[in-house]
Amino acid sequence: MKKFLSLVTVALAALAMTACTTVLPGTATSNAVGSKVGEASCSLIIGIPIPLFNQDLGVATAAKNGGITKISTIDTKTYTILGFYTKVSTVVTGE
Repeated sequence: MKKFLSLVTVALAALAMTACTTVLPGTATSNAVGSKVGEASCSLIIGIPIPLFNQDLGVATAAKNGGITKISTIDTKTYTILGFYTKVSTVVTGE
């Protein structure tokens, strides 16, 4: 029984350290890809937004955060840990 509990503890610890990041290209314009990058993000716990953090995922906010006036590409990045914690970000590149 002691070995079983040790095995379960190790398995749960390994599972707790797993995470997944997905980047989805959203759209692109005919503007040349610039050197500036802006990001706006939202954090969720079990799918519920955390009200203490900035929860604006807008393209305009991401562009403003990066000082971008001419948008080239817009991507959506999702980072999740076991479905418990999720961070969704809008990433904008341009000049």
